[in-house]
Amino acid sequence: MTATPADRSTAPSGVADRLAEALRPFVGGDLPVRLRAWDGSEAGPVDAPLVELRSPAAVRRLVRHPGELGAAQAYVTGELEVHHDLDDALTHAWSVVAERNLSGVRPGPQAYVAALRAAVDTGTVGPGMLLRPPRAPRSQAQVGGPLNALLGRRLHSKLRDRLAISHHYDLSNEFYSLILDDHMAYSSAYYTQPPSTPGYTLEDAQADKLDLVCRKVGLTEGATFLDVGCGWGSLSLYAAEHFGAKVTGVTIAAEQKKFIDARIAERGLGDRVEIRLQDYRDVPEAQGGAGHFDAVASLEMGEHVGQQNYPTYAKVLHDAVKPGGRVLVQQMSRSGGRKGHPGGGPFIESFIAPDMHMRPVGETVDLLEAGGLEVRDVHALREHYVWTVDAWMERFSKAEARLTELVGEEVVRVWRLYLVGGRMAFRDGRMGVDQILMVRPGAAHTLPPRRDW
Repeated sequence: MTATPADRSTAPSGVADRLAEALRPFVGGDLPVRLRAWDGSEAGPVDAPLVELRSPAAVRRLVRHPGELGAAQAYVTGELEVHHDLDDALTHAWSVVAERNLSGVRPGPQAYVAALRAAVDTGTVGPGMLLRPPRAPRSQAQVGGPLNALLGRRLHSKLRDRLAISHHYDLSNEFYSLILDDHMAYSSAYYTQPPSTPGYTLEDAQADKLDLVCRKVGLTEGATFLDVGCGWGSLSLYAAEHFGAKVTGVTIAAEQKKFIDARIAERGLGDRVEIRLQDYRDVPEAQGGAGHFDAVASLEMGEHVGQQNYPTYAKVLHDAVKPGGRVLVQQMSRSGGRKGHPGGGPFIESFIAPDMHMRPVGETVDLLEAGGLEVRDVHALREHYVWTVDAWMERFSKAEARLTELVGEEVVRVWRLYLVGGRMAFRDGRMGVDQILMVRPGAAHTLPPRRDW
């Protein structure tokens, strides 16, 4: 049947219009963004953030993985581009989701049929393409990515944990040095002054965090101190240099150990700091439960041990410290983990931190108490993480050309999305970070009755 002029005037005229119409049931009405398709057509409000689908492959990814994962895959490969400030664009998208209550939307079968027909009509999807899904990006850790072997390993086995940590932390020490501060602290800083204070830098705020941790666990000259998941050694080195502690740090990232060992040699701290390439479960001083160290700390490592292994982690912390000794855990929290994404969502779980598990802070406190530790203080630092990521993003932007030389454009796009999305999650209260201070019962502790921190 031949279309009438009236039919033609109302029919979608390009790929963007065709996709916008098909998406109406999924986005609760008109597009919340300005959409530009690979044929040059555009649809959606002209004053909204502009999102460009540069290739039909972007639609194929969204058909295969509707929602966050498909969009992230298309973004990191460059098949989808956001021609707008990424933070503003994502904030706008989140606000539309909330306003339209899209998390509760369940389109009917007809909507899916119409969307598939639109994908077929625009040439983005055909029978062969459905049988051969798009290859996962090289930077993706889990499905089809360089850590595909993880799928055949037991969750949180020592080998799987080592591979997962290596995926994120072994990019290169230079890569991280361009984003982090001179301490190489990859955890939330503690801002004792407003971040806008002239002359007060990220390095100062990280030093204030390291100083706070050392004071909270009561370090003194000659005190023995275990740093579980020591990263690039920021806390281990600070405790030795500024408090005279004798430090043992453990990490399962080979690049981190190399980096810290070099700094130990440079600073002449070989008699005070020992760094081991060792799983936390293998710390010999934690075997038997007698307690060896005067104090123990673990900064943003507990998220990586998993839900089932967290009691083991808590036991290691308990058994490693002497009765009466102090333990500090700094750890991220997330209430949304109950919705099936304890690692922070499909993007984070697939590209950044495979197998990470977060939970509400109260549940973590319960697990630590069940491990035999007495919780004395819980110190929320959520806003401090927003300021920390602000500083990381500024350094990231300044070093983007060199970062691209080191790891390639795709990984740089992964990190841009990671930093922007993480900042939003802390800013909006979907994630938090807390310092949990504890003591091991069995002897008198030395915590002051009134805190000076």
